[in-house]
Amino acid sequence: MIAFRLLLLLLLFWPFIPISGQQNQEIETLILSYNELPASIEKVRLADSLFILLRKNDLPKAVYYLRAGLQTSRTIGFKEGEAQAVFNLGKYHGKIRELDSIRFYFAKALDLYEVLEDSDLQFDVLHRWARLENLEGQFQKALELSEKSIALANEQGNGLMLGDALQRRATIYLDKGEYKLAIEELVKASRILDTIQPPQMVKKAIVDVGIGRTELLLNNYNNAIEKLQDGLRVFIDQKEEMWQAITYMELAAVYYDEKKWELSIKNYDSALKISRRNNRDDFIAAILGNMGGVYVEQKNYNKALSYLFEGNRIAKKHGSINNQIISYNDIASAYYGKRDYKRAAANFSKAIHLADSIQSLDVLSDAYMERAKVYEAMGDYKSALKDQMNFQKYHDSVFNIAKSNQIEALKTQYETEKKEQQIALQENEIALLEEKQKASTLQNLLLVLGILAISAVFGLTYYGLRQRMKRNRAVREKLDADLAFKRKELTTHALHLAKKNEVLEAIKQKADELSHSATDNGYKELIKTINFDQQDDRNWENFTQYFEQVHKDFSKTVKTRYPEITKNELRLMALLKMNLSSKEIATILNISQEGIKKARYRLRKKLNISTEESLQEMVLSL
Repeated sequence: MIAFRLLLLLLLFWPFIPISGQQNQEIETLILSYNELPASIEKVRLADSLFILLRKNDLPKAVYYLRAGLQTSRTIGFKEGEAQAVFNLGKYHGKIRELDSIRFYFAKALDLYEVLEDSDLQFDVLHRWARLENLEGQFQKALELSEKSIALANEQGNGLMLGDALQRRATIYLDKGEYKLAIEELVKASRILDTIQPPQMVKKAIVDVGIGRTELLLNNYNNAIEKLQDGLRVFIDQKEEMWQAITYMELAAVYYDEKKWELSIKNYDSALKISRRNNRDDFIAAILGNMGGVYVEQKNYNKALSYLFEGNRIAKKHGSINNQIISYNDIASAYYGKRDYKRAAANFSKAIHLADSIQSLDVLSDAYMERAKVYEAMGDYKSALKDQMNFQKYHDSVFNIAKSNQIEALKTQYETEKKEQQIALQENEIALLEEKQKASTLQNLLLVLGILAISAVFGLTYYGLRQRMKRNRAVREKLDADLAFKRKELTTHALHLAKKNEVLEAIKQKADELSHSATDNGYKELIKTINFDQQDDRNWENFTQYFEQVHKDFSKTVKTRYPEITKNELRLMALLKMNLSSKEIATILNISQEGIKKARYRLRKKLNISTEESLQEMVLSL
């Protein structure tokens, strides 16, 4: 499957802009003025201007003036200049990817702007810092910084800031794969932008495009197209050309997923024309590569290669390593389609080398899998098996990370709902106590002695009730934590069963293929061993222990209501109770998906469920 190139223009600290002859003359004039000035605020500001002008083409010289401006600011006690220079140093280290230095200077800049009480620049630091941590995959730190920027925006009552902060948090959730949470944040941002006057049409359109992209990742193609076209109309009306290009690319990606190749090419072509008109080589490289990917899907391999080669050439100059990896993978796929296996293997090897250098596990996993197919086509089964093992290793790592993220998302949602329920319960209890207190006060007006007695009793009762509430809450929280842990163990165990059977089946098939071309009976012994392990009931005994801890008395209830249920049917019901898909159940039970369909049909008949009723819902209700 073809992977799409990333648009890094929104992620870089500074865009690439060629310097003109007129700017060169301006720089020389500023340098002369700078050298003649004594230490002063004006000299600091000149140093900052030189840094801005030089950073695009002569970064070492730009940093020289940046550090000189910082030193002058400290010498004359100019805090605003010191803060700006420190912030710029953080951005400079971001450009050269020195992470510890970025974090140091951003933290220092944040402290200085806090002293200066400059909320706008505090927000700017937090916003950029959150983006950095997100790019590095430090999602928890990115979310913490995002929360601070949201709090600052709320404190200032600044709707534009809040909209930007919510978009940043949505981006973090999007990169974590938590699409539902991303959509929620984008919708919040959209509602806030609706309240701002004058209307922020472009910002609103950017949010719409963000929602459209998230809907694409959720495979909600109609919703994605609707939102993307809403954004595109605004960008065309407001003459925002680069956002038009981005949106055309997103639309092309939707049509690619829907296999509407002509519409995909048409939208990529629109994006390409805009990018060439604006000399955006980073866009051009990504678009050409993606168009090549579409032509690979259409099996037009020669045309695909012409686009891929041109895109790869530009990507080496202005693109990211990730985009170069994707280019090599796509070129290899085109050669594989042409049955030029030698060149296909060579390009997959280049992709693997680059992916390994940046530890891009999902891309590395895919590249190993594809190269294994090439080696198999070449008859090099030893290399193919080695690549298949590497694929499995990295695929398992990606799979475990993804499942861990899903579990954490569910845990966060569960804890939030639990806290909301606890708050509502406590509010009701407090309201009840307040009513009781009012009634007691009315009665106490009649008898002075009764006031003292009732107050004493009420005070003791209230104290006892509060203590009991605390104890009950602690017990509930412990039970909830234990249940959550057991649910996680159960899910992990089920996934382990599925993955184990999947891997054993793949190895068995490979061994079976090799056994037809070899005389060694060891292959047959290996297959027997795998079959025995796949049918081993000890794994099920462990699974049943975990399952009964989470779903108490489930088996007992089923056997009481339906005594004719067999052992295998009870296993199927347990997996349905966990809300697993038919594919996952088939892998765990080591039978085909068609076998699962037949088993479900037999189970429906035995449970006397009509065709209008849902087997899944009935099992979940037990």
